[in-house]
Amino acid sequence: MVTGALRYGKTVEVAGLVVAVGLCLGVGALGSVWTAESVRGWYAALAKPPITPPGWVFAPVWTTLYILMGFAAWRVWRKARFGGASAALILFCIQLALNLAWSYLFFGRHWIGLALADIATLVCAITATAVLFARIDRLAAWMLVPYLAWVTYASALNAWIWVLNRPG
Repeated sequence: MVTGALRYGKTVEVAGLVVAVGLCLGVGALGSVWTAESVRGWYAALAKPPITPPGWVFAPVWTTLYILMGFAAWRVWRKARFGGASAALILFCIQLALNLAWSYLFFGRHWIGLALADIATLVCAITATAVLFARIDRLAAWMLVPYLAWVTYASALNAWIWVLNRPG
């Protein structure tokens, strides 16, 4: 009986990990639909700052960040479940939606200024998520730091691209 309960518990934890990481990677995959369509045409034609990384950097960086984000959310869920971590996990989902919205606004619609407003909000949401995660699991919060750093850098790129490509 105890062995069955332990096995069930481990199965639930593994399923939770798969869902958390899968959700993050799924958001990345959905966002890449808009990115892939624009990167060769519209984005390639934009004036970009000298600190813009080469195109090949984005896929491995984002994949790594999405995996870290998923693990962080899973750790928080595993420690406190939804009852004890509902605010943190809801905010995590909000920042994930803002992340997806940025891809749509920037690459899908070419609304650079609106994307800048979104990414500024995203930086705040990631910071708040990390603070809430830290109350439950410090490692989970630290796992969001590379994501926060990358999105902060991306926001600087977004702002610079907006300035370089504004009409008039």
